[in-house]
Amino acid sequence: MQLQPVEFLKSQEAMTKAWSTDQALSYTHWLATHHYENFNVVSFLLPKHLHQDFYNVYSFCRWSDDLGDEIGDTAESLRLLAWWRGELRGLYQGVKPTHPVFVALAPTIERHKLPIDPFDNLLTAFIQDQTVTRYDDWAGVMGYCVNSANPVGRLVLMLCGYRDEERFRLSDATCSALQLANFWQDVTVDLKKDRVYLPLHLFRKHGYTVEELFGHRNTPAFRKVMVEAVDYAQELFETGLPLIGKLDRRLALDIDLFSRGGMKVLDKIRAQDYDVLKGRPVVSKPERAMLLLRSLLRAAVSKAA
Repeated sequence: MQLQPVEFLKSQEAMTKAWSTDQALSYTHWLATHHYENFNVVSFLLPKHLHQDFYNVYSFCRWSDDLGDEIGDTAESLRLLAWWRGELRGLYQGVKPTHPVFVALAPTIERHKLPIDPFDNLLTAFIQDQTVTRYDDWAGVMGYCVNSANPVGRLVLMLCGYRDEERFRLSDATCSALQLANFWQDVTVDLKKDRVYLPLHLFRKHGYTVEELFGHRNTPAFRKVMVEAVDYAQELFETGLPLIGKLDRRLALDIDLFSRGGMKVLDKIRAQDYDVLKGRPVVSKPERAMLLLRSLLRAAVSKAA
């Protein structure tokens, strides 16, 4: 039964179905390969034996995100996120799962000894999105990223057998940078949800207002706000880049591709003179292909050296 999360919730048959492990694995595989992302959830670069584990973890993230953003009612989203968190905590307490995502995720958690914290922290971020729509400074924005983005990188590292604090630190920088790049790419998308992730202290510093932002006013002051925001994300990407040299070559290629893709988003913002209010900057398929080629060439040169 291949349904996106919101459709799934509306289907009594899907919600009450007794899901076998094979059916659950098929569902998470389908879900992970049938949703738009800037880059594929699982690329051919990752070891094949890890693909299903990545599908399972992704599906948890996809469901969590959709419960927060696709329901259209704050109270209902909060109720569903509380239910989802209860399912997660029940899984870790030994309750037999019934939802296909948790049926599929259970063996992944067991096989890789994944702690509950990264999953639970993600839910904290999605719940926060329902109640916090403005951030005064970088500390607030980065505090959000600690829960919304960094757990994903840590889960990826743990799936690939890495658990040391140095790699986690570099991964956190990369994941926070990717989150910020996505925010700056989606300024107009988030405005429709009454969310502003640009720190308000930049508005005060440069003489811009939230009212002007909602009016889509691209002024010299707004450009200054975006220049600082883009530069901040760029510095985070550069902080995280050394992670690539501390990973297995195949995972390193994937992380390099994601990092370069995020920096490409920042380049696209610069190319339109920071005016993200006139249109959402998008990395095209040919550009993604070029990023992959460059990542492969960097890896080849590094190996030869």
